[in-house]
Amino acid sequence: MPTTTSPPTGLSGDDLARLAEHWGERPSLRTWLSTTDHKRIGRRYLVTAGFFFVLAGISALVMRTQLARPESGVVSPQEYNQLFTMHGTAMIFLFATPMLFGFGNFLVPLMIGARDMAFPRLNAFGYWVFLFAGLFMWASVPFGAAPNNGWFAYAPLNQLQHNPGLHMDIYSLGLLFLGISTTSASINFIVTAFKLRAPGMSLNRVPLFVWAIVATSFMVIFALPALNADNALLFLDRRFGAHFFDPAGGGNVLLWQHLFWIFGHPDVYIIVMPGLGIVSAVLPAFTRRGVVGYPLIVLAIVAISIISFGVWVHHMFATGLPQLSYSFFSAASTIITIPSGLQIFAWLATMLLGRLVLRVPLLYVIGFIVTFVLGGFTGAMFALTAFDQQTTDSYFVVAHFHYVLIGGAVFPMLAGIYFWLPKITGRMYHEGLGRWAFWLVFAGMHVTFFPMHLTGLFGMPRRIYTYRSEPGWDGWSLVSTAGSYLLALGLLLVLAGIVHTLWRGRPAPPDPWQADTLEWTAASPPEPYNFPVIPRVHSLHPAWDERTAESTGAGATEDRILSEGKRTLFTSELDARYERAVEMPESSFKPLVLAGALLVFFATMLFAWYPVALAAVLAVAATIAAWLWPPRRPVEELGVAT
Repeated sequence: MPTTTSPPTGLSGDDLARLAEHWGERPSLRTWLSTTDHKRIGRRYLVTAGFFFVLAGISALVMRTQLARPESGVVSPQEYNQLFTMHGTAMIFLFATPMLFGFGNFLVPLMIGARDMAFPRLNAFGYWVFLFAGLFMWASVPFGAAPNNGWFAYAPLNQLQHNPGLHMDIYSLGLLFLGISTTSASINFIVTAFKLRAPGMSLNRVPLFVWAIVATSFMVIFALPALNADNALLFLDRRFGAHFFDPAGGGNVLLWQHLFWIFGHPDVYIIVMPGLGIVSAVLPAFTRRGVVGYPLIVLAIVAISIISFGVWVHHMFATGLPQLSYSFFSAASTIITIPSGLQIFAWLATMLLGRLVLRVPLLYVIGFIVTFVLGGFTGAMFALTAFDQQTTDSYFVVAHFHYVLIGGAVFPMLAGIYFWLPKITGRMYHEGLGRWAFWLVFAGMHVTFFPMHLTGLFGMPRRIYTYRSEPGWDGWSLVSTAGSYLLALGLLLVLAGIVHTLWRGRPAPPDPWQADTLEWTAASPPEPYNFPVIPRVHSLHPAWDERTAESTGAGATEDRILSEGKRTLFTSELDARYERAVEMPESSFKPLVLAGALLVFFATMLFAWYPVALAAVLAVAATIAAWLWPPRRPVEELGVAT
């Protein structure tokens, strides 16, 4: 890939050579398996999540083909149940959050002026676990053993007596396995964002995308234990007869829903929040001004993160709980629209007050605003208990959450792909091909999902394998299927555009957009060490600030200290003042070995090979011990003057 010249620095040629030696990785299979470079890991997250997205998209096309006409027989009922379960599970757990965390992996250290994540080996471990967990779940499809009870896996249909076979065991173990990756990534993002920021990047100068990633990470840490508990109890029910969700044994089916949605509703914002951060990152480059209301947007991000944990019964208005309790959750579901709406108005004000440069990333931002606002309107309708009870389990619900998730996550992702593709690859995308892809994706999305509002209001239930000819269902179902193929064509053009960029794109300068954040001051693609000199930040828009640009050539004593090893800076949490320089770990096979041992454990638990599972536990313990074993020489920590 082409590499542009890094900005001039005050370091000597010998200093730069030492940096390249300490941080560089020679191309080899060994390096590929052991790398801890956040940029390589970020790219792997993006590619792997994209692969799972393709599999889930193919599942959706098969389902839409089955539902195009009444009483169709494209797939059997059993195959359909597995397809729609894997489609939802993959889109929620294996695509949306990992893809957005892939952006975070690549960009957060660059945006805050760091040279890597706080825990590089933990970062690599999280990726390998994500890859193995995804393959663990998708490998069940060719054998007809895939999860088959919906991505929500409601009790009592998830119980062994109603659902024999390995289907739901794969679901519970797969999500428990995947949760290890998501949790480790979240911890890493939080520590990185608070401790590795460039000097001067106080909390009121942190990019909004980084705020969104940090808020998402805190939400994951507090929400995921409920889902993990749910899946652990389900596995105990199915394998050891524990009866947590079996009424015949004294269990309660609603316990599953409470635990699941305590995770599930914050998860909507876990998925959407980084997308909102991408929008806030893209807009300044194409409006030529900072985002209006930065402090209010940060407060909105924090408010959404907190309020989302008080909304879970919003998904249970038809379960027969006391009506009084519904009123509190209905109010919370309505209140959470306020901080979301605040961000929408801030973005609109930014576009109205700025000078628009209409490139492909901005087109996707505009498409996001249109689609997300429409999804927000129907979301406010579901906050009303009476309306929710009338439309629950209908295609109106399917339309709503696709508008929210495609509008709130996929459109920002596509904006981010086109926006950061020059930085990631070092090459520029084809503008004309990108515009064609946008219009096909935008039209295909609305042609697919808008008619579902109508079929839902006409009484068409969700999760059905086939249906008889009914007034208002047939024609609109066919239109939705046609729209799904149009959407797939648009996404195929996006992929074609990425391939064209890699093979034929012209070399990209460090900052083709005149953007405002620090990643655009690095080379395209960035050097292994990101920045020859850790920048000094003086404003919210460091790439537009001459003092920050001048600081990259300072050549201070601490910069030379940082060039003498694989080192980065630790700074204070609030004001980002110098604390010390720390040695970063070298690449290692331990993350891959530990993830592989966990894969063996979950696979053997699935097939009840308990002696092998015990051996895998011992291997996990031994690998962790080797990982944490102190080096022969103490790690040097260098004091840096404040």
